[in-house]
Amino acid sequence: MGEIRVGTASWADRMLLDSGWYPREANTPAGRLAYYAERFDLVEADTTFYAIPPVETTTAWAHRSPAGFLFNIKAFSLFTGHPTPVTALPRDLRPARSADRVRPRDLSPELLDEAWARFGDALRPLESAGKLGVVLLQFPPWFAYGAAAKRRIAETARRCRPARVAIELRHASWLTPANAVDTVEFLCREDLSFVCVDMPQGHASSLPPVLVATAEPAVMRFHGHSDAWAGGDRRDKFRYAYSDDELAAWAGRLRELADDADQLHVIMNNCCGDQAQRDAQRLAGLLTRAAAAG
Repeated sequence: MGEIRVGTASWADRMLLDSGWYPREANTPAGRLAYYAERFDLVEADTTFYAIPPVETTTAWAHRSPAGFLFNIKAFSLFTGHPTPVTALPRDLRPARSADRVRPRDLSPELLDEAWARFGDALRPLESAGKLGVVLLQFPPWFAYGAAAKRRIAETARRCRPARVAIELRHASWLTPANAVDTVEFLCREDLSFVCVDMPQGHASSLPPVLVATAEPAVMRFHGHSDAWAGGDRRDKFRYAYSDDELAAWAGRLRELADDADQLHVIMNNCCGDQAQRDAQRLAGLLTRAAAAG
């Protein structure tokens, strides 16, 4: 069975900082990362979705985390086709004329290439330290299955190399009976990790909890099952606490998935207060006890 790493989406979002999960003495960025890294060996950085981080920031992450710790980096929203606030771009990369939000087509090829170059620069300190897990390409909910979409995935992933790349799809068309096999085979051919998900069902963005490893590492993200998934704000959309029975069942399924990969990254994304951290610790404990029992 492959190594299973468990972590959460973010270690410093405002709701977590306000929850009381961190002790009073962990009151600096370095202190909070150290406290988090004592409990988990993996984290997903989601601030990188909202802006390309300065190299100084990722250098600090590399220096402040222990040996063997991994960061999964969520790619900047512009790169995956999300309408991105123009103010999220570095000032010198903003198009001369634009609306409040931009997409890749709104930038000249030269500006877009430079944005990707700066993202690559930000990854380099983590790569050099051996602490870069995967780059997560999370495509928008309207990004449906099709030949053009597959070309877009492959082209975007190539921009991220030599990093390992994980693909999160959020349109049900990718896993319909007619398309599921082709989707999986495409990701295998491109050496891209399919992001398995546990999420609310019955929505256009809903993918079933299909567990498959298409590349290294295998990746699993838990979004919870909030009733407010379709229309709630960020707090309500991810407000969900996994029960002991749910986590026990998932621990068994994750061990099976880990049989098909050298490494499995498990991310709790039910980020409301400290719920993700508490559920991740419980799940990690279940997996550790199961491994010890053989």
